[in-house]
Amino acid sequence: MRIAVISDIHSNLPALEAVLADIERAAPDDVWCLGDIVGYNAQPNECVDLAKERASLSLCGNHDLAVLGTIDIADFSGDAGAAARWTRDVLGEEQAAWLRSLEPTSTRPGVQLFHGSPRDPVWDYVLSEQVALISILETEAPVVLVGHSHVALALGWDGEALAGGLAPSGTEIDLSTGRWLLNPGSVGQPRDGDADAAWLLIDTAAGRAAFRRVPYPIDETQAAIRAQGLPETLAARLAHGV
Repeated sequence: MRIAVISDIHSNLPALEAVLADIERAAPDDVWCLGDIVGYNAQPNECVDLAKERASLSLCGNHDLAVLGTIDIADFSGDAGAAARWTRDVLGEEQAAWLRSLEPTSTRPGVQLFHGSPRDPVWDYVLSEQVALISILETEAPVVLVGHSHVALALGWDGEALAGGLAPSGTEIDLSTGRWLLNPGSVGQPRDGDADAAWLLIDTAAGRAAFRRVPYPIDETQAAIRAQGLPETLAARLAHGV
């Protein structure tokens, strides 16, 4: 089975459309989304509709839950809070109902999925080897998928040592060498210094995973952010992948 994994779309429709076009060319059997479909950017309803249509499995993330009122928007400061409040006001009833049906964690044969981490699937960031190792040891599946950090990662555990780290475009992983924690990176707001939208292709039969990046018209996303009066820093950061 070949699976496309996406995460952290964050209402960035041009980025999502570019990634989905690249996924279509790869022709996987399935698409999974690790959450945070909304937040930060300016086209939440369109992104929710596309995620609902194209992904057979979707998780919710902290931004999704904040917009729904499940967690307090006061937990978000600055630009994130401003975008969450704006999104709450414009999100359609049908889109909100679908987001409410999602959970921050799930399982599939041989895979455990979390928006954040096994320790806290909503809020916890996997950005250190220590947290990655804890996440692997607290799970049992050969592959653990996480999102939330907006940084593409691949860390493997062979029972004795942890290896790996950042997973730039073109990184390929042999999943047969141990257990793996993988983060596909972010579709809508990458933070690893690469502005291109990120996704991950897993081939369970071949035991391989490949990290992909896709350019998209960042200026269109920036124009949408500005047209809605969202903070300028949300538009500016997209060009730098931060």
